[in-house]
Amino acid sequence: MMDWIREFLGMLWKTVSDQPDPKAAFLPLIPEEWRSETSVLLSIAPLMMIFPALFALTTVVERKGLGRIQNRLGPNRVGPAGFLQFAADGLKTLTKEDIVPRAADQLVHFLAPLALVVPVFLTFSVLPFGRHLVPLDLESGLLFFFAIGAATELSVFMAGWASRNKYSLLGALRAVAQMVSYEIPLILSALTVVMATGTLSLPQIVDAQAAGNGEWLARWHVFTPWGFFGFALFLVAACAEANRAPFDLPEGESEIIAGYYLEYSGFKFALFFLGEYLGLFAACGLGITLFLGGWHAPLPILERWIPSYAWFFAKLAALIGLFIWVRGTLPRVRMDQLMNLAWKFMLPLALVNLLAVALWHFLPNPLARWAASSILLAGAYVGLGRALMPPSRIGKRVYRYAPQDSR
Repeated sequence: MMDWIREFLGMLWKTVSDQPDPKAAFLPLIPEEWRSETSVLLSIAPLMMIFPALFALTTVVERKGLGRIQNRLGPNRVGPAGFLQFAADGLKTLTKEDIVPRAADQLVHFLAPLALVVPVFLTFSVLPFGRHLVPLDLESGLLFFFAIGAATELSVFMAGWASRNKYSLLGALRAVAQMVSYEIPLILSALTVVMATGTLSLPQIVDAQAAGNGEWLARWHVFTPWGFFGFALFLVAACAEANRAPFDLPEGESEIIAGYYLEYSGFKFALFFLGEYLGLFAACGLGITLFLGGWHAPLPILERWIPSYAWFFAKLAALIGLFIWVRGTLPRVRMDQLMNLAWKFMLPLALVNLLAVALWHFLPNPLARWAASSILLAGAYVGLGRALMPPSRIGKRVYRYAPQDSR
């Protein structure tokens, strides 16, 4: 019996892996009139199951990780080592009362969390998760990602305005200002990859980072000077777009209580929570696609034994761990620091990075490429950093001790 199961699984794997599209192995078994609906379902169902499950697991891992960083206990009661805490939290949000303010706009208040979650799920449809694993292969997939992702700003404003609460509205205005400010360097950092590859198709961008014939190391964009700076700008901007610490000012509890979702409770609040995490996952997935080779391994020889989708999700887990680490390490910035960083440092540096990738493209000598791009970006980084943070006038602190009693 076990031999038959192994043989069947081996044949199934060979059938799926040899197909240009894994769905092609199953669609012939479906009646012709149902094939289009089945194809859509096979593309949507994995996204609707995998990423919410990843969200549930991440909430527990993050709380336990932050507890470890801050020298305290995280979730440790529900399930083995507390890893079923997400189930308890989910049941709590489902059973809590949905309270809507009397003066609120009932329809807009109801639609705001849906307007946040639905566009985020659509952004996953153009990300290449592995070899032949692209739910929707568009020639302008990168443009589709940013166009759909911009709808989240509207949902945030809908939530703050419909609540009829001054703290909610203030939090929404903060969030919209922050998201618009950091969306510009986010798009400019992605534009460098478009200039280098000459395409807006995300699968083609991944293919451009594969190792060539005889090369033992993949050609990830992060291994170039402009790619390294672009990836760093992308991560900072993605962190701000997702309202993650240290850029979580829209929900600053010490100033505006809970921000734009102050008047939300129960499952609606859970949808906002889900939307923020899914937006972070989508941004990380795009960063992996643009700068970290997508589903390609750093060494091509490793792709023979480890599936392509495993590499993608391993990189995704590493980036999520990085964001958790940052949240537990850095304090929240002030609003003026937040805006100054976006407009006075990241935006000019992103524009300089566009010039660096142009030099990289047109200079024929590899040594000249590295030298020109590195000197340009390093000089811009140092100059903009000193201009943004001028020398402090506060003198060096001197510790004075009371004289000891001579008696």
